[in-house]
Amino acid sequence: MTRVISVVSGKGGVGKTTCVLNLATVLAAKFNQKVAVVDCNITSSHLGLQIGLYETPSTLNSVLRRETKIEDAFYSYMPKMQILPASLCLSELEGVDIKKLGGLFKKSFQGYDYVLLDAAAGFGKEALSAMLASDEVLFVTTPDIPSVTDIVKGKDLAEKLKLKPLGLVINRARNKGFELKKEEITHLTSLPILETIPEDERVLESLGAKMPVVNYRPGSKAGESYLRLGSALAGKEYEAPRMSIFNRFRGIFKR
Repeated sequence: MTRVISVVSGKGGVGKTTCVLNLATVLAAKFNQKVAVVDCNITSSHLGLQIGLYETPSTLNSVLRRETKIEDAFYSYMPKMQILPASLCLSELEGVDIKKLGGLFKKSFQGYDYVLLDAAAGFGKEALSAMLASDEVLFVTTPDIPSVTDIVKGKDLAEKLKLKPLGLVINRARNKGFELKKEEITHLTSLPILETIPEDERVLESLGAKMPVVNYRPGSKAGESYLRLGSALAGKEYEAPRMSIFNRFRGIFKR
């Protein structure tokens, strides 16, 4: 059965898109799951940029305008992982109704194990549309009051929409005294913490290299944390990274 998961944050800058790409890569490469990743942030698309996918004649925008079939708008990142980008051009917003997202997806992902929807930050119509198109919600936050407070709102919204909150990823953690502690975050959100991803310069390097950090440096602190996150989501026992698994895959795009 396909699991459709919207990945949500209350504010921008918490590393949600980075989390989506690395999680998808782990599920595809490590656990041999068929994964689709959809950029549902049509006004500020970043998903493709992180992996060097710039020129995409077919996008979610053109699919929503019924100019392109959804199966023709996917790009292969690796054998088990497909990317559906949103357009980088503001002019491509014309004629796009993001509220059609749920209806579009109903029969589009048969045969996939996971569909990860990279929602827009906040809880506007773009993020809400992504949530409504999913069955489960994964929240991403940084360990500070504003970000965590927004997660409380997001959890309440998910429950009102009758969606299953999977839990929380704490991203860009620096282990400083001014950050909220895990116990405080759990108490405030009433959500389990699936993984804490440390602030890691290797992530910035991987962005420059246009590949997920689990490909770029699987043995880095952040890389190992994403492996643990993927293991938790897949219900598998965590295993330390093996370089050969990820080095087989580089960002090769083909239609």
